[in-house]
Amino acid sequence: MTDTSMDITATGADWRAWQESWDRQQEWYMPDREDRFRIMLDMVEALVGTAPRVLDLACGTGSITARLLARFPEATSTGVDLDPALLAIARGTFEGDERVSFVTADLKDPGWRAELPYDSYDAVLTATALHWLHSEPLAVLYGSVAELVRDGGVFMNADHMIDESTPRINAAERAQRHARMDEATRGGALDWSQWWQLAAGDPVLAGPTARRFEIYGEHADGDMPSAAWHARVLREKGFAEARPVWCSPSDTLLLAVK
Repeated sequence: MTDTSMDITATGADWRAWQESWDRQQEWYMPDREDRFRIMLDMVEALVGTAPRVLDLACGTGSITARLLARFPEATSTGVDLDPALLAIARGTFEGDERVSFVTADLKDPGWRAELPYDSYDAVLTATALHWLHSEPLAVLYGSVAELVRDGGVFMNADHMIDESTPRINAAERAQRHARMDEATRGGALDWSQWWQLAAGDPVLAGPTARRFEIYGEHADGDMPSAAWHARVLREKGFAEARPVWCSPSDTLLLAVK
């Protein structure tokens, strides 16, 4: 894939506005999104300190990286993703910041780590990104992540993790969450599809957005297994400990320590 970051950032687009717009759109789905980021960074500080080398996995626009550097100015971050539109926003937002680098890679490709600038990381962090993977490729990815995390380092995944053993709870939670989302939409909030329509209409993002949909098609979810599944597989792949450290009725922040 051709890297178009230079000519994109040269336009002088308001990348931070796009970054904030993405955050607001994500909050339409997850009003408690900042809570999970706060706990994630609390655990980074507790386990690997305030100057960590971080891999922002499936980084999107760099939401984790932005919060990481705001809290820990001495941290460094490598963002990796395949989405050309979200990477354009990320690269534009952090242009000139020597603490941040980005890599274009497909996490389903066995060689996705080849272009990473480091062989190991203190922390690998990801949020609301890996649910598009089905269980088998996700387990393979967890094996690769275990090889990247140094001994004593951490991996955290904040995402939809569904316990199929509680169908009535799941149905009630989903109905309430969607009712609140509908209410927010009536108040003017953008949903995922509307946000991408805006991106497709922007002169700078139109091209990367078109390529994004060529790569992914329409949004599709993977298996979204339970937190217990994630913890078990992470231990099988080489982490010593793994358990949830935060949860909402629909989402979980799963922490694993190497």
